[in-house]
Amino acid sequence: MTVPGPFCLPVQLHGGPDAAGIPVFDFSTNSNACGPCPEALRAVQAADATRYPDPAYTALREALGAFHGVVPGRIVLAASASEFIHRITALAAQQGAVQVAVPPHSYGDYAQAAQVRGLDVLRSGGAAAGLQWACEPSSPLGLEDPALGVWRQCDAAAWRVLDCAYVPLRLGPEGAWTGAPPPYLPSACWQLWTPNKALGLTGVRAAYAIAPPGCEEQALGLTALASSWPVGAHGVALLQAWTHATVQQWLLHSLRTLRDWKARQQALCIDLGWALHAGSLANYFCAHPATTTLQSDLAALRASGIKLRDATSFGLPCTVRLGVLAPAAQDALQAAWQALPGRTIPGCVSTGSGETS
Repeated sequence: MTVPGPFCLPVQLHGGPDAAGIPVFDFSTNSNACGPCPEALRAVQAADATRYPDPAYTALREALGAFHGVVPGRIVLAASASEFIHRITALAAQQGAVQVAVPPHSYGDYAQAAQVRGLDVLRSGGAAAGLQWACEPSSPLGLEDPALGVWRQCDAAAWRVLDCAYVPLRLGPEGAWTGAPPPYLPSACWQLWTPNKALGLTGVRAAYAIAPPGCEEQALGLTALASSWPVGAHGVALLQAWTHATVQQWLLHSLRTLRDWKARQQALCIDLGWALHAGSLANYFCAHPATTTLQSDLAALRASGIKLRDATSFGLPCTVRLGVLAPAAQDALQAAWQALPGRTIPGCVSTGSGETS
């Protein structure tokens, strides 16, 4: 009898906890550092986990539809943004898509979902014979995605999806979140929303998408591809809380704090001799640390309880992405970095490939 070898899962790089546990100071994710939102947290904690949710999510879809000013038939629930990315890619492939266009630097699941289905990936972010992705603001750089201007000016392609994960965490100066979906977003595309980042509750996996006007049939097709109850009771509670005016008021207050923290954190990085990537509109930014040993430096920081996001896998070698954290975390980063040996000028050599989150 032949004994099969060990089954190895592909490793996807992500921010947040890892095999070493939960970092004391975690700059590697883009979660709202002012969180968790107290009202949303109470709603999640009070969720009735002894019963199934409504399999049609009737009340939740009505609430989300009212929040966005669309009919409930345009709302598609998802277990997470990543789950939806794979599901809409599968449907696009079923309907004849042969290519997927992704931004040059972007969340890795866009490309990974295409590659596992044998679709060509165009990393220019341009037009594709099938599925096109954009993210507003972009990750990891936090810039406005140039695809938005194109999408506003021309007819919608069969499959265009705007990842709105960071729209509620946009700090401005232009287009900052106001407590409601902003009007500048193009409507003739799918919008994918994941409020758990804005509410500081990334451990609750729940998301939803809004179909373009007149695409209710596609919404039904996507719903048919989902498993039963893709969102559990805790996810339902989070998404319901997201629509509450008091939760939005908390978010707006937190954005004012994040603006101050971001300015302080960027100044601290400059004091360390790091070169910043300019133009970030969000609660995160990228920087080029002054070191020739970035990988070993990041490992040393992780061993001391501080985690940064290596951006090599985004196609940005010698670069880190930093979520904005509170001043105490910033000071810990400064002290830990200055304690590392061999502080030198920028010019590290880094290797790696593949797009990641």
